Amino acid sequence: MNKQNWADTIARWRVPASFVMALIYFLWARPTWQSLGEGAALAALGLVWRAWASGTIRKDSTLAMSGPYAFSRNPLYFGSFLIVLGFGWAGDRRLLLILLIVFFLILYVPVMKLEENHLERLFGVRFHDYRKKIPLFLPWKRVRAHDSPAAAFNWGQYWGNREYNVLLGFGAAVGLLLLIKYWRGMQ
Repeated sequence: MNKQNWADTIARWRVPASFVMALIYFLWARPTWQSLGEGAALAALGLVWRAWASGTIRKDSTLAMSGPYAFSRNPLYFGSFLIVLGFGWAGDRRLLLILLIVFFLILYVPVMKLEENHLERLFGVRFHDYRKKIPLFLPWKRVRAHDSPAAAFNWGQYWGNREYNVLLGFGAAVGLLLLIKYWRGMQ
């Protein structure tokens, strides 16, 4: 299987695999009040970062280079990574945290590469120039990528990208962790 086929397979299976990982996570998690508070706060930061990116991007029609895209070429995935770190921390199992990080990297590094190829085909030289200036994942520096006008955050774009599903998932996950904490405290 070549790299392209491998990345395509991972892209297709990432959502079902994530549900399996979530089941493992909730069975193994042993949150404390402190770990739950700290982890939920970090995950909430990732949620806000994703929301900002989702309300800025105009998929396949305009190359996003402003807002969080001025810091990272993949701010949606960076936000997801913060959410994974937050919930890994909230579960209060260091091995579980490591497993979640490895799982995330295995799933999303190939997908980021696939999307890079797609953007290269769509936007050519503009994307090539942007890629040279902006980090792939970690938003460690802010660079003005081009002299194009900044795309403002748009709530309609946020809703159109169905980013509210991530917010609902966040609420459900925190609720489940609270139930786990309560149930384990009863034993």
